[in-house]
Parts: sequence; structure tokens; C-alpha cells
Amino acid sequence: MEHHVKTCHGLVSVVVYGDQEKPALITYPDVALNYLSCFQGLFLCPEAVSLLLHNFCIYHISPPGHEFGAAPVCSNDPSPSVEDLADQILEVLNFFSLEAVMCMGITAGAYILSLFAIKHKDRVLGLILISPLCKAPSWSEWFYYKVVSNLLYYYGMSGLLKDRFLQRYFSKEARGSSEVPERDVVHECRRLLGERHGISLRRFLEAINRRHDITDGLRSLKCRTLVFVGDQSPFHSETLHMVAALDRKYSALVEVQACGSMVTEEQPHAMLIPMEFFFMGFGLYRPGRVSDSPRSPLSPSCISPDLLSPESLGLKLKPIKTRVPTIC
Repeated sequence: MEHHVKTCHGLVSVVVYGDQEKPALITYPDVALNYLSCFQGLFLCPEAVSLLLHNFCIYHISPPGHEFGAAPVCSNDPSPSVEDLADQILEVLNFFSLEAVMCMGITAGAYILSLFAIKHKDRVLGLILISPLCKAPSWSEWFYYKVVSNLLYYYGMSGLLKDRFLQRYFSKEARGSSEVPERDVVHECRRLLGERHGISLRRFLEAINRRHDITDGLRSLKCRTLVFVGDQSPFHSETLHMVAALDRKYSALVEVQACGSMVTEEQPHAMLIPMEFFFMGFGLYRPGRVSDSPRSPLSPSCISPDLLSPESLGLKLKPIKTRVPTIC
């Protein structure tokens, strides 16, 4: 069911899946995407469905104007900042009367959720971040996306810009070449990019292009954090920087081979075992594994100290990462 939540910074679309009596897991997508183009691959995996929907009610939050069938955002509305977008999440949680939640975000969405966790530590139980951002954009990144924003303004979502965004999301192998066609997941993402309104995309892109460095704030986080990154992601080095800033007692990194930024779409199976071990720290399991009800509230107090180490996730870090073999 889709809800439109009125916030101080505009309407926000939230698509809710599952039993709202269960603990909440909120998602936030990357630039130019929504939950259909960002998390569908993961949620179509039967193993992921049994793990996630058995234990959680899913709340897919879309940036303003990114939801399916969205109308163009009024050009006279003030452009939101990353702080505004993080504050919208708090208003969404209050709208649904949610307390502490699990969070899952990709790249720009991971940045927004991390910023939210820093500002509202008591409202976040855990973070699952995919190819996250945490630093202010470099001059080259800022200039690149400033050009992209201007091209969107004058030409809309052209074929050239679709290619640029697909480079952000997927590995070279997934995007194909003149001899090898692009994979179905890339082709579908290309199609969905054509449905984005240029003005809505520009507003989110410009907010992310004005982001500030949150490295210092990350050092104060005590919620458990599981980070995924593809080894071909353009944000690979920034992800390593972020994990280095996080408290190693509460965080672990999974590096997926032959994969771009969107592990959820390109290699979703690589996420399953790490996530299963991650959720075990909260007393959550696949159906049939234990008889405990997932309806009981999640609480950090249920996490034993041993489960807060990277080793508890089944990961051998060197010193902060491991590699997951390519899933064929």
C-alpha cells in the first residue's frame, strides 16, 4: 500500500509491504531510482523474501518526485538539502508511529540514512549500507554532476545521461558492450530511468552534490552496521573510508567481486548469508529455524557482545573486509 506523507519539506511516498505489527525496515534508494529499480532484485530472491518479510514490515521511502507515476515537482518549491531529506525520515517514522527501525540504503540513500542515524541515534537499530557515501564530493565529482544536472535541465533524461547513470550503478560486465548485450537488469533500469522527471531528479542530485562530510559523526555510531560494496563500484574507495571510520566492534564490510554499486540488483544472492548472520544478532531468523516470533520488539539489549564483532557475521576481515565469490 502506498502512503503520501506530508512533511515540512513536501510530500513523501512510502510503499508499505507486510504486517505492520512486525519490526520496521526502511529503505532509501540512490539518485534517479526508487524501490522498484533499486531493491527489486533483492526482494525477488525467495531466500531474501523468507528472511526479510518473515521478520519485518518493509517501508520503501522514495525521494520527493521519485515514486512510481510521480507528478513533476513544482519548480518554485525550495530545493531540499540532505539535512531536510534526513528530517523527512523522522517525520515518516512519526507518521507510522515507529520507534527504532532497521535501515537499508544504496549510495546516496545510504548517505541520507547514515546522516539520519547520526542525528537520531535512538531511532536506528541497525544499518545495511550498499556502496555508501560519507565524504563531501570532490571537485571532480561535484563538477561532473553539475554538468549532469545542467544537461537534465536542458535535455531531460537523454540516452547519454542514462548511460552515465548506469555507469554509476552497474559493473562494466553487466552493462555489456558492442559485442555483448547488457543484462536484463540493466535494460530494465534503463527503461525505468526514462520515467524520471528531470526536475525531481535534479533536486535530489543537487542535494547530494551539496552534501557535507559525515566522517566524524560516523565515529559516534554504536548501532550495528553491515556494509556491502562491489569491487567495481565508483564509490569503492569512499566505502573503505567509511568503514575505517566506523567502530569495528559494530561494523563489517562485505566486498562483492565483479559487481558495481547496486549489489541488490546485480548480485543480490551475495547479500543473503551476511544479512542472515547480521539479523541473528537481533534474534531474527528464517522461518522454520526457530519458533520465536518476529513480532517481539527489536532491542539492542538482545545483542550479545560476541555478536558485535565482524567475526560474528561469518566474515574474515583483512582487517576490515572480505570477498564474496561471484554468484553465477
